[in-house]
Amino acid sequence: MIFHFSIAADDPKRTATMLAELWSGKAFPFPVLGQGSWVAHADDGRGSSIEVYPRDVALYYGERFGDLRPEAVPRNGPFHAAVATPLGIDEVEEIGRRYGCKTRICQRGPWFRVIELWVDDALMLEMMTPEMQREYVDNVTVENWRGMLAARGIGEDGEPVDSARAA
Repeated sequence: MIFHFSIAADDPKRTATMLAELWSGKAFPFPVLGQGSWVAHADDGRGSSIEVYPRDVALYYGERFGDLRPEAVPRNGPFHAAVATPLGIDEVEEIGRRYGCKTRICQRGPWFRVIELWVDDALMLEMMTPEMQREYVDNVTVENWRGMLAARGIGEDGEPVDSARAA
């Protein structure tokens, strides 16, 4: 279970406000780490939150806790997250439009759908409506993952499975 994660944004307050709206939650300043940082709270009873930092900082191991340092960081990277929302597709797309985020509905293999929401054209959040969350939970299982690997001839060790080894 992930309780919170952090992202970078061009305008942390605006991004945190949008994320809180997608969750029907609340955004607040986050002065704990870094000037200009904000946090979106889902107010879901589990403490789910997303910390939003200015884009020009990087997190480092510090003497007592994580240390934010001014640093040029890449806009795009491999990080993305699937995020539950209580809202429907139309509501997510409308919020995305209001905040200038590109959105599109995508099918992830035969298993589940997401709404890609692109923050600052740099970070993809896979927003999941309640129906999409059910699709995900019903289909993203260890058993189904093993089946997908086997269908592609890949073993659980990541190596190709040859017919002699499989027998």
